[in-house]
Amino acid sequence: MFIDEARIRVIAGKGGNGCMAFRREKFVPRGGPSGGDGGRGGDVYLECTDRVNTLLHFQYRRIFKAGRGAHGEGSQRHGKDGKDLVIPVPPGTQVFREPGHDLIHDFSGPGERILAARGGAGGRGNARFATPTHQAPRRAEPGRLGDEFDLSLTLKLIADVGLLGFPNVGKSTLISRISSARPKIADYPFTTLEPHLGVVALEDFRSFVVADIPGLIEGAHEGHGLGDKFLKHIERTKVLVHLIDVSQPRDPVQDFKTLLRELELFNSDLARRRQVVLASKIDALHDPRSLTRLKIMCARRKIPFHAISSVTGRGIPELVHLLARMLGLQPPS
Repeated sequence: MFIDEARIRVIAGKGGNGCMAFRREKFVPRGGPSGGDGGRGGDVYLECTDRVNTLLHFQYRRIFKAGRGAHGEGSQRHGKDGKDLVIPVPPGTQVFREPGHDLIHDFSGPGERILAARGGAGGRGNARFATPTHQAPRRAEPGRLGDEFDLSLTLKLIADVGLLGFPNVGKSTLISRISSARPKIADYPFTTLEPHLGVVALEDFRSFVVADIPGLIEGAHEGHGLGDKFLKHIERTKVLVHLIDVSQPRDPVQDFKTLLRELELFNSDLARRRQVVLASKIDALHDPRSLTRLKIMCARRKIPFHAISSVTGRGIPELVHLLARMLGLQPPS
């Protein structure tokens, strides 16, 4: 199950109480105060790791609490510090603090770590309050509470190329041909109900990541169909590939204009990103004239155009090289 949104509460540990004690040892007359300090409460961290690729684990646990500090003891023994808590999140996770929905951090790669909630300080024991004029203080501090915050997490996939198109245009089939990803493939709309990532291997151990975004329909930016639930996953992509099904009696030019309009309405920056128009299912071309019109429109907009058949493999190697050149992974031909 692919989960890309979650809301959690992080609670740092409470500091331990300071101790009020006096030395009662043989041969030590008037030993004086000996209460130790309480331990510091544990911190809560968020750490990015590639061991997880979804926020599914937050569906079963929503409250994360670090360890509390131990209380101070006599003979000036310091309480043990509380155990820190490290919460793993996948790359591409954005962390917001509620209720203001303020962005705290945007994780881009494994190894990044942020402090989400700081543990409370331990209280001071009465030994800390002794002075020449007050040699037997009967005072000790309680430990302080740690931070407590509500956080909302949003996952945006990190991919180089995003595949867009209406339902059942061949996105899943294409990503299965160019990578090792094996998304569900069937001949009915909305086969893909969650995004898939595929790694495309090139020569010299180079590679790039392709994201298969579930099919869009007109009005997706308003929540129609699968809505804008998955549009956010293409905000990090460098190249957008529009798959246009030319095997159906639809107008491919109108389909492309609809996709552009949905991108513009969802995020105007996406409509200005580098794009490729891909005529899909060319092996079952319905009307050659519609394909010509699509080529002409792409030429006018100076958008690269390519035709493929994922079933026969026609145009697939050329497409991979085109995307690699656009990503700067291969020199221009």
